[in-house]
Amino acid sequence: MELRTFHHHLLQGFMLLSLISHCYARFVVEKNSLTVTSPEEIKGTRDSAIGNFGIPQYGGSMAGVVVYPKENRKACKSFDDFGISFKSKPGSLPTFVLVDRGDCFFALKVWNVQQAGASAVLVADDIEEALITMDNPEEDSSSAKYIENITIPSALIEKTFGETLKKAISGGDMVNVNLDWREAVPHPDDRVEYELWTNSNDECGVKCDMLMAFVMDFKGAAQILEKGGYTQFTPHYITWYCPQAFTLSRQCKSQCINHGRYCAPDPEQDFSSGYEGKDVVIENLRQLCVFKVANETNRPWVWWDYVTDFQIRCPMKEKKYNKECADGVIKSLGLDAKKIEKCMGDPDADMENPFLKEEQDAQVGKGSRGDVTILPTLVVNNRQYRGKLAKGAVLKAICAGFEETTEPAVCLSGDVETNECLENNGGCWQDKAANLTACRDTFRGRVCECPLVDGVQFKGDGYSHCEPGGPGRCKINNGGCWHESRSGRAYSACLDNGNVKCQCPPGFKGDGVKSCEDIDECKEKRACQCPECSCKNTWGSYECTCNGDLLYIRDHDTCISKSGTEVRSAWAAMWVILIGLAMAGGGAYLVYKYRLRSWVSIEMPGLDGFDRQAKPELSIRISFYITCSYMDSEIRAIMAQYMPLDSQGEVPNHVSNDRA
Repeated sequence: MELRTFHHHLLQGFMLLSLISHCYARFVVEKNSLTVTSPEEIKGTRDSAIGNFGIPQYGGSMAGVVVYPKENRKACKSFDDFGISFKSKPGSLPTFVLVDRGDCFFALKVWNVQQAGASAVLVADDIEEALITMDNPEEDSSSAKYIENITIPSALIEKTFGETLKKAISGGDMVNVNLDWREAVPHPDDRVEYELWTNSNDECGVKCDMLMAFVMDFKGAAQILEKGGYTQFTPHYITWYCPQAFTLSRQCKSQCINHGRYCAPDPEQDFSSGYEGKDVVIENLRQLCVFKVANETNRPWVWWDYVTDFQIRCPMKEKKYNKECADGVIKSLGLDAKKIEKCMGDPDADMENPFLKEEQDAQVGKGSRGDVTILPTLVVNNRQYRGKLAKGAVLKAICAGFEETTEPAVCLSGDVETNECLENNGGCWQDKAANLTACRDTFRGRVCECPLVDGVQFKGDGYSHCEPGGPGRCKINNGGCWHESRSGRAYSACLDNGNVKCQCPPGFKGDGVKSCEDIDECKEKRACQCPECSCKNTWGSYECTCNGDLLYIRDHDTCISKSGTEVRSAWAAMWVILIGLAMAGGGAYLVYKYRLRSWVSIEMPGLDGFDRQAKPELSIRISFYITCSYMDSEIRAIMAQYMPLDSQGEVPNHVSNDRA
């Protein structure tokens, strides 16, 4: 029995070594920014490593004051034992507790500090080295309780920086810092790409239980994001390969498929009973193919349905973790079982499986993402997520990956972020009367941007003022300008000509925004000033009347006689008639000239040898005579149709009525 156990651990060690050598293991530490704002001597920004537990405030920031406890400085014991509390008083900054590394798990330190009322934890390294990620311990029943309940963020800082903070605190300085996670996740555009490295094994202890609980809890939010096109999700599964020297061993045969190429640990760590590692590999492959087939039908979110349904209907504990149960789930979701089987291929074939080969290649880190060696691992925009695997925390990390102002509504829900526009309008411009505001709530906080309303873009700094500009601006709250109505008459200082400024209309004076006052044209002697005029001021205008039978001419501000007006009108009418007659005569002359020029010479007896150049006057007379004779005969023919002429009994009809 001891020999079998020895061989088992030896093989597991070889498999782990093969994974490391295959992936050229490269672990990337995810960092956030830590800025010291006071005292002046140590102001500046440093890097800190995000802890892989608790809830980092992805997309946000947190300001606080740093304290270094006089006792229990490694935070391995409860602070209640020392009568120490870090709870902040009302109105004061949150408390960040600085503790030393060593003697106990990172997670336990953070848990003890959280229990004492702190808002965040800074762990000072005890050796000079590059920053590392504070990870969870190997979970057992005792550590699982507090790890699951850690909610405050934590970060590891370098030893020299820790010493600097301690020196400032011991010298009596108030050390203020700002933890910033806004750039912890890249946010280049309006779509987030994220992936979850998971496992179908449900018998791997507390970590597997936490993973399955997360998948079930996060399913709804994930499907909303995917269906809306806001995210692109990809599931992944870690596999190992068996060293060549052990491919024919019992251990490799029970844990691997495709002749040792793709392996998973035995679920119960017992080769003699229960499920085998290759059962897990086959189900992992099936889940990959479920995603592939669902994605081909533009329903990638069905993966979440399959995984959660399989977990509920096909658990290992009930001996239902098998193909028959999986096929039942596939059928109930309307997926093509034949396509899934074809995708999976033959697990006994001595050849590569293209999908599992892709998974092994994807485990190698690329760019800013390190190698995937821990299950579960969440990657958001190619940056590994650090923190508690819980719906709210993960959703924050995903929402932090959207370009600002492009976040979907689910990211702005109350359980993910606080709407900063609700309090004092976020300090932005607003028009309460028109119910307009420049405050836009985003996942990272509010932004003050002048709004776009009904196609009209408001312009301004967004903080102190916003004014509508461009065509149509007067439709929106009168363009922010003065306007008033009295006795059925309305005036406005808004001009819809693209001009942003407000200008009081004629008859008023003022700034055009808050007020326009009526100008008293009579009192200020701006109009109706002729000797015969009588002036009366009205709102926005004036009335001017003349004495006797005089008539007031507003354009010239003068009074004239009504009779003079009538004479002038008669003369004006006569001039119109004369001008009309002149134009008619001119038109007749032009017609005559045109007909004269269009005349065609008519050959006549006795004129064959006529020389026009020699006798031009005779040519003109003959032409004039023939033209006039022609016009006379035409006129007489037309008139004869309507009345008899004395000189002609009947005008012949030029239209033939003969039939063929």
